[in-house]
Amino acid sequence: MSEATTRRQARTTAGADGTRRGPVVAALMLGMALAALDGTIVATAVPQIVGDLGGLSVFSWLFSGYLLAVTVTLPVYGKLSDTFGRKPVLIAGIVLFLIGSVLCASAWNMGSLIAFRVVQGLGGGALQGTVQTIAADLYPLKERPRIQARLSSVWAASSVAGPAVGGVLAGYADWRWIFLVNVPVGLLALWLIARHLAAPARTAPSTPQAHTAPHARVAGTPSHARVRIDWAGALAIFATGAVLITALVQGGVAWPWLSAPSLGLLGAAAALAALTVVIERRAAEPIIPGWVWRRRTIAAVNLSLGALGLLMVAPTVFLPTYAQSVLGLGPIAAGFVLSSWTLSWPISAAFSNRVYTRIGFRNTAILGISLALLLLLAFPLLPFPGEPWQPTLLMLLLGAALGLFQLPLMVGVQSTVPYEERGTTTASVLFVRQVGQSVGAALFGAVANGVLAARLGADTDLDTLARALNTTDRIRRAVDTAVDYVYLGAAGAAALALVVLLTIAPRRFPVLKEQTADPEPAGPKP
Repeated sequence: MSEATTRRQARTTAGADGTRRGPVVAALMLGMALAALDGTIVATAVPQIVGDLGGLSVFSWLFSGYLLAVTVTLPVYGKLSDTFGRKPVLIAGIVLFLIGSVLCASAWNMGSLIAFRVVQGLGGGALQGTVQTIAADLYPLKERPRIQARLSSVWAASSVAGPAVGGVLAGYADWRWIFLVNVPVGLLALWLIARHLAAPARTAPSTPQAHTAPHARVAGTPSHARVRIDWAGALAIFATGAVLITALVQGGVAWPWLSAPSLGLLGAAAALAALTVVIERRAAEPIIPGWVWRRRTIAAVNLSLGALGLLMVAPTVFLPTYAQSVLGLGPIAAGFVLSSWTLSWPISAAFSNRVYTRIGFRNTAILGISLALLLLLAFPLLPFPGEPWQPTLLMLLLGAALGLFQLPLMVGVQSTVPYEERGTTTASVLFVRQVGQSVGAALFGAVANGVLAARLGADTDLDTLARALNTTDRIRRAVDTAVDYVYLGAAGAAALALVVLLTIAPRRFPVLKEQTADPEPAGPKP
């Protein structure tokens, strides 16, 4: 073996700070799988859980509680990872997630299980945000599409496989194994992180204007400056997110949208948001710094990927119901129609660097979201009842389009900030995307149910019709129309993302020179 080959292998297996990439990447993929699985794995086990613990009227909080905890903690963990380092935050998140898993397996009633799911979500927030940040830390700009595509593949595959795994465990073992299966996987990830991820020495937090080298903190010496933690801001963000998401997931379900509970919660969320802004503007080290929204690149990526979260609700939530109720497919075949985009999305993302090195991050994202807009508009044009291959083909193409849209924006925005701001930046993007998904679920749910009520002349909803497998032709046409309107709404979200990229995003992302050579094509800066 030549000396050059040996040096090349060393660079691929160890980072500049002594981190062994291979084991750490394996741990990141395991952590991503845990977070993704637990978002969906409970779905098919609900009958067994309710039969054992009761609580049918509140079981939806098994999903909402987890989602709420993950969403509202993302910005907090992002700031903590920038302040104290990625390794302690990720280890704390894995430990908390595993504690929540064991507690869920020991739940004695529905109330305790919901509470323990929230504990799981508190750890899941650290898994989602910190895993993405560490992946950006480990790889230079040109290599990031590869690792991000791997993580996207794990997330997509785990999300789709979750219901099937949950059904198998609940049907052939016991529903408690849904949570216990996390323990060996989490312990392995924990061991790999503790053993192979180097913890760089920390320096004092930089000012927002100081764009130092991305690995300055890795090589820097520890500072004795006292670290200030914005606990008031963290509490305000948590309260705002909790109230807002509660209003979104319960509105139109537990109570009507225009009822006192909905209006009261939305009003309280607005008041808490205003209070959060005041607290964050006065804080020395805010959880969500003002520069996250003052910098055009970060603001544009936040808004664009928030729109992505909104539009993703259409296929992930409504396409399986369409496949079963309109096309007459079984659950497994309906799942395949949905999962087709998980095949093309990571492949497209992995090859996106060949596009954005030629035309830039912004133009690549514009190309991807423009294609996605056309595909979403094409869905209502499908014939009734149609053939299963037609929506499957659309989803395959949609995944490819969104891979060109999402990954260049994530890689691009992570490359415009130094090491000490990357955790906060990544978490802000994921936070806005999660909020977009919550808004989309509430908005499109209201649209679908409104269309069904108008077409059928009855007070019904999509969930009720989805469970009625012996649907008549009239009901099938009503569901088809409702899902068509949902896809038109998703197309509106794609159009919003396109407008943001055209009007707010800079033509060339200001990639830090210390990262690697700027992949953007030569040309005048805006």
